[in-house]
Amino acid sequence: MATVLRRPEQRAAAPAKARVAIIDIGSNSVRLVVYEGAARLPAVLFNEKVMAGLGRALSETGAIDKGGLKRARSALSRFAAIAREMQVTELRTVATAAVRDASNGGELIRTAEKLGLTVELLSGIEEATASGMGVLSGIPDADGVVGDLGGGSIELVRVVAGTITDRVSFPLGVLRLGAIRAEGSGMLDRRVARLIADAGWAGRGKGLPFYLVGGSWRALARLDMHRTDYPLPVVHQYPIAIERVGELEQVLTEIPRAELKAIPDISGARIPTLGDATALLLSVLRHLGSSGSVVSAYGLREGLLYQRLTADQRLEDPLIAAARDEGERSGRFPEHGDLLDGWIEPLFDDAPELARLRHAACLLADVGWRANPEFRAERGMEIALHGNWVAIDAAGRAVIAQALYTALGGGLGCPEPLERLADTDSLAHARLWGLAIRLGQRLSGGVAAPLRRSHLALEEGTLALSLEHRDEALYGEAVEKRHKALAAAFGRAPVLEV
Repeated sequence: MATVLRRPEQRAAAPAKARVAIIDIGSNSVRLVVYEGAARLPAVLFNEKVMAGLGRALSETGAIDKGGLKRARSALSRFAAIAREMQVTELRTVATAAVRDASNGGELIRTAEKLGLTVELLSGIEEATASGMGVLSGIPDADGVVGDLGGGSIELVRVVAGTITDRVSFPLGVLRLGAIRAEGSGMLDRRVARLIADAGWAGRGKGLPFYLVGGSWRALARLDMHRTDYPLPVVHQYPIAIERVGELEQVLTEIPRAELKAIPDISGARIPTLGDATALLLSVLRHLGSSGSVVSAYGLREGLLYQRLTADQRLEDPLIAAARDEGERSGRFPEHGDLLDGWIEPLFDDAPELARLRHAACLLADVGWRANPEFRAERGMEIALHGNWVAIDAAGRAVIAQALYTALGGGLGCPEPLERLADTDSLAHARLWGLAIRLGQRLSGGVAAPLRRSHLALEEGTLALSLEHRDEALYGEAVEKRHKALAAAFGRAPVLEV
C-alpha cells in the first residue's frame, strides 16, 4: 500500500506537478528516489542513499546489528521529512531480504510506521518480479536472464517478449558472500552450482545475455570503463564480456585500494565486497550458460513504477516518451519535434531502429536554443550523449548526438567521442538528418503551420521543396542557403516549387 504524505498546513494544496517516490530499504542501502514527469519514463527529481548495511551481520547472528538499525532509522526519518517538503503525492516504502530475514526486522518496520510510512515487505518472488519489470522498463526488447544482486539475496528472472516467464531468489547477497568464500576455495562456486541446479535453472541462460542489476555490479562496470578508457560515462546497457569479467576478478586482487577509491562514481562502501560480487558473477554466468552480461541501471524501484502502468503505457517507446518530454520542457514550441520528423521523413528510407533514432533527434532538435549561440551544437551533443535515456545503446546516443550537433550549427564535422562509439556510415546518415532538421527549423521559425503546408521530396537529380503561394516569402536567403546545403549533401540540385 502506498503512503500519502503531506504537511498538515498543506493538505488542501497539491504540488504543481504530481510527484511519486519510493523508499527502498535494501540489505545494503536505504534509498529515497523522487520521480516527476511522463508516466512511461519519469525523470528522477531527487536520489539519495545511505549505506546502512542491514544485512552485514545476518550470516553470523541472524539479526540486523545496532549500527545498521541506527543508520536506517536516521535515513528513514530524513527521507520521510524530505518527501513531505517536496510535496510528494504518493510515497511507497518497500523492504527486501535483510528486513525479511532478520529476527529483529520488525523493529525497523515499527520505526517506519511511527514516521507515517507503510512498509511493504516484499517476498523474494515479489522482489524478483519487480527487478525483472525494471529491466523491461529500460530495455523493452530484453531477452535473457536478469540478475539482481542485493546485500542479502540475488534474484534471477527470465525475461522475454516484454514479460517475465520465471523467477527465483537465492540467499547469495553480496554481504553473505565473504563468509561463504571463507569456508574454502571453490566453496562459493559449489554453492551457486547446487542452488541453480536444485531450482532447475542450470543452463537456462544458454546463449542469452545476463542483465546486471544492483550497485555492486554497476561498480564493476565503472571499474571496467575506467580501465578501458571508455568515452561515455553511462552504465546503462554497457556490455561486459565473460572473458572480461574474469580479467576484472584478477585486477581486483592486484589493484591498490587507494586507486579503486579514486575511480569516479565507485562508492567507497562498495569496494570491500566488489571482489565477492565479481566472483559470484563469474559463477552464475558459467552455470546459467550465459553469452555475456549487460548492465541495467533500472531495477526494483523502476519495476515498481512500471507495474503501475496500463498495458498501453507499457507499449510506449521509453526513448521517444523521454525525448518528447525533454523537448516540450526545453524547446520553444512543444509540437514541433513530431512535425519535424514527419516533414523530413520522405528523404529517408530508414530501417525501424534508425527511424526511431531520427524521431528522437527531431524531438530534441530545439533543446539548445537557450544556450549561447557559440555553444548550441555542443549543448545538443551533450544532451544526446549524457541524457537520462533508456532503450538505446552507446552507438545510438552517438548517432543522435551527431544529428543534433549538425542541426544546431556544428557543421559536418564529427567531434569526439562520436567516432569511438558509432560506425562511420551511421554518423554520415545522422549528418543528413541534421541538415534536414536545420532546414525545417529555419523555414518554419520553429512553429507548426509552415511545416504542415510544405513538403520535401527527392526527385531525379533534385531535392525539391514545395511551398504554397502564401508561404513564398518564407523562402529567404537563410532558407535558400540551407536548402542548397541539404541538396548538395544528397548529391542533388535544390529546386523550389511554389
